[in-house]
Amino acid sequence: MERGRPPILRHQMPRLQTPAPERKEPGIASDEYYEIKTRIHDRLIDLIDLSLLDSLDEGSLGGEIGKIVERLLRDEFFQTPLNQIERDRLINEVKDEMLGLGPLEPFLKDPSVNDILVNSYRQIYVERSGKLVLTESRFKDNDHLKKIIDRIVSRVGRRVDESSPMVDARLPDGSRVNAIIPPLAIDGPALSIRKFAKEKLTIEDLIRYKAMTRDIADVLRGTVLARLNILISGGTGTGKTTMLNCLSGFIPHDERIVTVEDAAELQLKQEHVVRLESRPPNIEGRGEVTQRDLVRNCLRMRPDRIIVGEVRGAEALDMLQAMNTGHDGSLATLHANTPRDALMRLETLVAMAGLNISALSLKRYIASAVDVIIQISRFSDGSRKLVSFQELTGMEGEVITMQEIFAFEQRGMTADAKVKGAFLARGIRPKFAVRFESKGIKLPEGIFDPRNVAEV
Repeated sequence: MERGRPPILRHQMPRLQTPAPERKEPGIASDEYYEIKTRIHDRLIDLIDLSLLDSLDEGSLGGEIGKIVERLLRDEFFQTPLNQIERDRLINEVKDEMLGLGPLEPFLKDPSVNDILVNSYRQIYVERSGKLVLTESRFKDNDHLKKIIDRIVSRVGRRVDESSPMVDARLPDGSRVNAIIPPLAIDGPALSIRKFAKEKLTIEDLIRYKAMTRDIADVLRGTVLARLNILISGGTGTGKTTMLNCLSGFIPHDERIVTVEDAAELQLKQEHVVRLESRPPNIEGRGEVTQRDLVRNCLRMRPDRIIVGEVRGAEALDMLQAMNTGHDGSLATLHANTPRDALMRLETLVAMAGLNISALSLKRYIASAVDVIIQISRFSDGSRKLVSFQELTGMEGEVITMQEIFAFEQRGMTADAKVKGAFLARGIRPKFAVRFESKGIKLPEGIFDPRNVAEV
């Protein structure tokens, strides 16, 4: 231990004379392995002066903990037939228990993991490249999982118990967390973490990943610069927020942007940005601030652009009012499986706001507010693609009319189970092309030609 540093041990560890119990060879994920880890963790709590945890930086503390665990593993009471790989793993896991979120810590540090899904203390799934994979990691028992959940929610001033068995929280890095415990979760506590992407993807990344073509990206750029109102539609985990982030990158840096989110995920590179986040009610059921409250408030903040992270309630009405009253260039996402479903869902959400107008008037209101719907889908191989680019053209009778400008058509699978298909132009020149021309936005010749096909 370095000179001048306060000792982390409360006292020198005596050599314990208790004979080592007879053991079988533990497997890497056996109950015996977790029992060893629990006993070492409990012994560590007895030996470490917890008052010093805040005074040492994480690197120094991790080194001290590693040394103590090594000594404990050499102790007669803890002598085990663990091989070196298992010993190294155990040391790292004990560090994670003391300083982080236990078995979840390696996945939080792994940039290839997008989602962490804990179904029970024995089952931890992660999503990599759009595919869910069952991991070998697990918690010791339900109490262990519940302690980790408590550690997460306590950091943001929340609690989860029988009186409040569901909770949403956010990790320090911005990752979203949802936890639910018994009696609502029948098989024990369950935890879902949507990781916060540290590296923001750009439109060039989406082209490289074959989520769209260069031509589609050029038109998307034009729709943002021409201040069209854009709705991004898709199912869960299809990449709506990623697409919203990419489109926001085209907004000029001299415009004032106000974002409204249920859980802050957007990563805008512009400097003139005000980020607003809704707030759930406290334990007494008070203090809730909804997205609708925030959308209404942001209209008083002189925004050039309003970005709603996800429209999921009555704020749909206020967003449409903003789009119809001079706040052009607004962007939002919505859960829906097709562009037509997105319009139906938008109608339903507006109805939740209690607006007393006829269904026909509501459709006209939507048709005049929204200019473009971008539909995104996730395929069986985990890939995400822009599958439909639709322009709203007005009303025909009692139906909102749309025309598809670009589409992706799946045409089978490759031998290695990858999606085959083609991005197509439908041969329709959109009405917004006139707006492009008036603003000096140039597009390549033949971009809307039906012979413009890009095989993937």
